[in-house]
Amino acid sequence: MRSRPKHRKSRRFRVRTARGADLDALIELERRVFATDRQSRASLRRLLAASSAEVIVTDAIATKGRSGLVGAAVVLFRKGATVARLYSIAVAPPMCGKGVAVALLTAAERAAKRRKCRCMRLEVHQSNKVAIARYRKSGYRQFGRHRSYYEDGGDALRFEKPLAR
Repeated sequence: MRSRPKHRKSRRFRVRTARGADLDALIELERRVFATDRQSRASLRRLLAASSAEVIVTDAIATKGRSGLVGAAVVLFRKGATVARLYSIAVAPPMCGKGVAVALLTAAERAAKRRKCRCMRLEVHQSNKVAIARYRKSGYRQFGRHRSYYEDGGDALRFEKPLAR
């Protein structure tokens, strides 16, 4: 009788809170991932320092001499509000499909729960089928649409998810 191979999920990245020293890598990630609607250096610098935001990043664990920032998520909070907003999520193209987006989304939801938020909301470009599928699979439901929301004239689909206590 042959033994079954052990299936172990290999995580080649780690999730952590971003630091000021990550600014250049965050700018580079924005450039690589988004054709339009990129965050500026000044905006990212403000978000890194803001008490009303949490910037979460994923670092590749060195393999074959490669390491560095491969994903980021920005969550916004309003004082006294119970709704958090996933403002941005970005994954470097070579890391797509490797669990980075799921890890960032999970970390963003945990950050919202720590701040006593009951719900997470987000907007996603209507043409971003991969992200839409990920959000739905993660329990998000569409509740609205913003017409011509993005620089390219595309609509934003609005999603939300209740966060369990």
